[in-house]
Amino acid sequence: MNSPFFKTTLPADNVVMRERLFAGDVFLMQSDTASQSLVARVISLIQERLETEDIRTGHLKWSAEEMFDRIGSLRRTVYLDAEFHERVRAVVAECGFAPGRVAFDSIRLRVVQSGGHRNPLAAPVYYPHRDTWYAHSQSMIVWWVPLHDLEPEETFVFYPDQLDQPVANDSEIFDYAVWTKDGPALKIGWQKRDSGISARYPGSLEQVMPAHAEGFSCRAGDNLIFSGAHYHKTLPHDLKRTRYSLDFRMVHLDDAAAGRGAPNVDNRSRGNTLKDYVQP
Repeated sequence: MNSPFFKTTLPADNVVMRERLFAGDVFLMQSDTASQSLVARVISLIQERLETEDIRTGHLKWSAEEMFDRIGSLRRTVYLDAEFHERVRAVVAECGFAPGRVAFDSIRLRVVQSGGHRNPLAAPVYYPHRDTWYAHSQSMIVWWVPLHDLEPEETFVFYPDQLDQPVANDSEIFDYAVWTKDGPALKIGWQKRDSGISARYPGSLEQVMPAHAEGFSCRAGDNLIFSGAHYHKTLPHDLKRTRYSLDFRMVHLDDAAAGRGAPNVDNRSRGNTLKDYVQP
């Protein structure tokens, strides 16, 4: 059972929900019709690409290069295809958001492999960070959906005390115009084998992580919803299976217009991603 830090009931009023997210609440909601449909669709596509029913061990069939290519092309589909834009709107609507007032940065397929933390090319996956360090609005809300049931050692941790406390970081290295000047590859993620080394990913400069960390378990299709200003970190694992998840970032346009959002205590990234979000 997860700690009380993770709220399991959404406020009926979406304005109140957003206020609570900006104040640091994290909602972990059971799967619903829209998220279940999204998960089933993506799993079927992974099964096709990896030619296996068991996607969690499907990487054993392929070389690292072949695995990268097969999953990379699927990442592009999930991020760019209009079908998945509509699926985002269905997911947020089922949790009380008005799709006609929401702009979003589309779905990313995340793949965390067993032992991946020892691969220098994957190092940025494990950087402790705030998503806002990537030139996102302080009004940004993050949505994360696992494709399988996961134990705490397979997910990630939040450091809730840092929401309103600065963390030493190098977010000033991130310039959205530079990040996107060669097309959407870096936005989609892991379209080039050397991007984990050649691209500049902002991260924490802290040597010692905060003592208070909140981890969680979850079921396939659950909806984890949190502010992009939360400081968090993906956990490394050696469990001999691959973790697949989906996430997207969204902004309620009323919040952006009114300047509502989580506190900005240390974000120095440059640019504005909101202009390139999928609009209502």
